[in-house]
Amino acid sequence: MIAFAGNSVLCRLALGASGGIDAASFTTIRLASGALMLALLVLWSRSKITARSTGDWPSAFALFAYAVCFSFAYRGLQAGTGALLLFGAVQVSMIGWGLWRGERLTLVQWMGLTLAAAGLGGLLLPGLSAPPWASAVLMLLAGVAWGVYSIRGRGAGDPLQVTAGNFLRACAFAALSSLAAVAQMHLDAAGVAFAMLSGALTSGVGYAIWYTALRGLSGTVAAGVQLSVPPIAALAGVLWLGEPLSSRLVVASAVILGGIALVIRGRLTRS
Repeated sequence: MIAFAGNSVLCRLALGASGGIDAASFTTIRLASGALMLALLVLWSRSKITARSTGDWPSAFALFAYAVCFSFAYRGLQAGTGALLLFGAVQVSMIGWGLWRGERLTLVQWMGLTLAAAGLGGLLLPGLSAPPWASAVLMLLAGVAWGVYSIRGRGAGDPLQVTAGNFLRACAFAALSSLAAVAQMHLDAAGVAFAMLSGALTSGVGYAIWYTALRGLSGTVAAGVQLSVPPIAALAGVLWLGEPLSSRLVVASAVILGGIALVIRGRLTRS
C-alpha cells in the first residue's frame, strides 16, 4: 500500500507546476520501466516460465487503462484527493464483484467498511476544494480499471511472471497513446527520473507483491485493505509536496485504518 501511495506522489512530482513531463510520456516510461524491472526479477528468480504465467491481453489493457487515466487525472488533482477517488472506485468495483460472486460480509466487516467509508467522506468533505470534473472522472475510471486488474489477478499463475507479462503487453498500448499525443510531448530529466522510479519500484515491484497477496484475500478484504492508501498518500503529500496538514486529516486517517482493521478481523474470525 505504501508503494501504491508512492505512485501518487511521484506522478504529482513529475507532472507538477513546472510541467516536467507530459502525462502520456509518463505513462509509457512508467510501464516500460516496470516491465524491465520485472523481467530482471523473473530472470533472477530462475522460475520455470509457462504459458499460463505470462499474463494476458485483457489484463494488460486494464493495467494500461488504469495507468493512463491515472496520469492524465493527476494533472488536476492533489495526491490525497486523487488517491481518495481512485481507491473509492476500486472498493466499489471489488466489493461489488465479490458480492455478485456470492461473498457475504459479517456484521463486523460491514461495520468496518462503513467506518472506513465514513473516514473517506470526512477526509474529502468539507474543507478540500472540489476536484476538477474531468480529472475526477478520469481517476474514477482508473479505479475501476485497477479493480478489474486486481480481480483478474487473483486467479493468475506465478505473480511475478504474470505481472511482468502484463506490463510488457501494456507497453504496446502505452506506445500508441504516446504516438497519439506526440504533439504535446515534453520531457525533462526530473520528470523522466520520477517516471522510471514509479515504474520500476512503486509499480513493478509493488504490483508483484500485490498479486502475491491477492491469493490470500477475498475481494471484499482486498478492497478494504486498499483504503489505507488515501491517508498514506495524503500524509506523503504533506511531507513531499507541501500540502496542508489538518486535524481532520489525522482523525480521518485513524478512522479509515480502524475500519480496515475491523474488516480484516472479521475475516480472521470467520476462518
